[in-house]
Amino acid sequence: MEIIKILLIEDNRLLREGIASMLKKEADMQVISTVGNGENILQKIGKKIPDIVLLDLGLRNQNSIDIVRTIKSNYPKVKIIVMDLIPLEADVFEFVEAGVSGFILKDANINEFFKTIRSVQEGKKVLPPHLTFSLFSQIVEHALNGKKQTTIKESVRMTKREKQVIDLIADGSTNKEIAQTLHLSPYTVKSHVHNILEKLTLNTRVQIAKHAYQAESN
Repeated sequence: MEIIKILLIEDNRLLREGIASMLKKEADMQVISTVGNGENILQKIGKKIPDIVLLDLGLRNQNSIDIVRTIKSNYPKVKIIVMDLIPLEADVFEFVEAGVSGFILKDANINEFFKTIRSVQEGKKVLPPHLTFSLFSQIVEHALNGKKQTTIKESVRMTKREKQVIDLIADGSTNKEIAQTLHLSPYTVKSHVHNILEKLTLNTRVQIAKHAYQAESN
């Protein structure tokens, strides 16, 4: 039986000890080390290279995305699973691009928790359940297949009018101001905003503005 060697990075002591205790009960899993605050993660990995790193996305004193990039740069074969309550789409995309293989929600049941670890060990990519089968999951698939972010964004087709609305939202215009600028009714503008949010699987106008800014900067 193959033993999955796991390194756990979690700065909440209770969570860290609870997760480690749970993993140790599985015959095919071995917690080789746990990391809280301030420890040298690369040094820990180097002593006994794990198969999988379980990483808390919301570390208080460290940047999780920087940790992912550092690990993948030094130990590219190590698989990383991120743990969070409900990660935002933007976070998921950024972590996937950095090299993360899977996501575990902190309210997942035990079976889902273990299934994700075993699936990632087998080479599969595991997205958060709330994104499965969404347009966003298809976009992430492009990222997993090595396509550049600019190409990925082009895969979400916007009409000319929707692009105009996005630009005006990015400039800080309200629906009423957009309606006046484009000579549309406020209801039509509201409909365009709704369609844009659905296409990009976003939730707020602020996220649309952020998306527009990132697209322009790439």
